Amino acid sequence: MIIVDTALKARHEAGNPVKVAMIGAGFMGRGIANQIANSVPGMELVAISNRNIDAAKRAYSEAGIENFKTVSSVTDLENTIASGGYAVTEDAMLLCRAEGIDALIEVTGAVEFGAHIVMEAIANRKHVVMMNAELDGTIGAILKVYADKAGVILTACDGDQPGVQLNLYRFVKSIGLTPLLCGNIKGLQDPYRNPTTQEAFAKRWGQKPSMVTSFADGTKISFEQAIVANATGMKVAKRGMLGYDFNGHVDEMTKMYDVEQLKELGGIVDYVVGAKPGPGVFVFGSHDDPKQQHYLNLYKLGEGPLYSFYTPYHLCHFEVPLSVARVVLFGDYILAPLGKPLVDVVATAKIDLKAGETLDGIGYYMTYGQCENSDIVQRQKLLPMGLAEGCRLKRDVAKDQVLTYDDVELPSGRLCDKLRAEQDAYFAQERVMAVVG
Repeated sequence: MIIVDTALKARHEAGNPVKVAMIGAGFMGRGIANQIANSVPGMELVAISNRNIDAAKRAYSEAGIENFKTVSSVTDLENTIASGGYAVTEDAMLLCRAEGIDALIEVTGAVEFGAHIVMEAIANRKHVVMMNAELDGTIGAILKVYADKAGVILTACDGDQPGVQLNLYRFVKSIGLTPLLCGNIKGLQDPYRNPTTQEAFAKRWGQKPSMVTSFADGTKISFEQAIVANATGMKVAKRGMLGYDFNGHVDEMTKMYDVEQLKELGGIVDYVVGAKPGPGVFVFGSHDDPKQQHYLNLYKLGEGPLYSFYTPYHLCHFEVPLSVARVVLFGDYILAPLGKPLVDVVATAKIDLKAGETLDGIGYYMTYGQCENSDIVQRQKLLPMGLAEGCRLKRDVAKDQVLTYDDVELPSGRLCDKLRAEQDAYFAQERVMAVVG
């Protein structure tokens, strides 16, 4: 932050702001628009796309910007940006193709639509900052391959728990400790929640019931911890993670984990329900140097072998513009897969499912997501949660049973299925080459 704010100040004083466009203008998108417009000197949100254009207009209006123009071509968009104006459009591809944009913020939360957007942005050599753990946790590894080949950055963002965990992970690693656990603090975990049970909460906060449900039923945290695992080389200790209930402070949890198991797995991602400081994140690390252990004890981190570090908040849209600045001004990744996926999110029956039914989406009535180590997912042909929507069931599936590819018929023609198959094949081939080599 010390570097980023100074760099943005310099861009502001030079009259050369970082120009960013945003795809998706829902609850979180509106927050991002307001933040950039009113609290981030040195950055301008030059265009917003949303499939319902009124939402894009609302995002600008709520941010105090009224002089925006509706555009329908790349030329019109480029001219609007060049003249110092602001643009709204229903066509997200215009933002991917237009010149004069330094980076895109993708805030759709959709897997199939998000896949099309990211691939088009990469094809046009645009940096992309994603607020879309669902997409990242499903096909993020192969999207990163495409981005690397194009010479652009594809990354998750600050503010959401995964980015906050990675910032903390990097800090812990940078001071010489070995991070062994990245954790997320939750207030509620009930896999059977649905949009009906969450309707009142969603209405209170102006959010979609399905989005709120994905938080409550564990799907969202599963995607978040999966992408943390894939960015750090960690795994899960078991399907669904350990997920302790604990009402004390996370500092008190260091004795609850088997350090040798953590080391054997290369570290794990996990979550806890009810702990303080909610809704923050934590990282547990170890240090092998007895001299440094003495200092850590002096500095009130205890005797080890695990030492607790935490961030007591995550501020979502407030921090997203900082991600854009890190990418554009410093070429820095916030969070991206290291290579092959290590943890996936698998679709699990929320109710008894019947043959012939078509699965609904993330945060609805029929399925919830659980983390599972990717080698097991591949071996057992488990169905990724990000691909479940629209699948037709070939057979009955009992409540709490994990779905497999053999249980369903995939919709035809989806890009996300094509990219997932390509991801599986690409990293399978990479493993074969590593063994042969």
